Amino acid sequence: MTKTLNVQAAPGGLVPKEFNPREHITDAEPVDVPSTAYYRSLIREGSLVEVADKAAPRKPKAEDKA
Repeated sequence: MTKTLNVQAAPGGLVPKEFNPREHITDAEPVDVPSTAYYRSLIREGSLVEVADKAAPRKPKAEDKA
């Protein structure tokens, strides 16, 4: 299983994808990318921002029946 990162571009930024530089990561929507040196270095320099994973849907609480 390959580790992935959930990232988006810094506000106002466009970041080229590693193997397809004509496609860009924007600040509009987070995307999953492989955890490679390319993306990790862009996070360190501030061009990409790591985004927390979407929260899992909460299960409704079971009602106490007394």
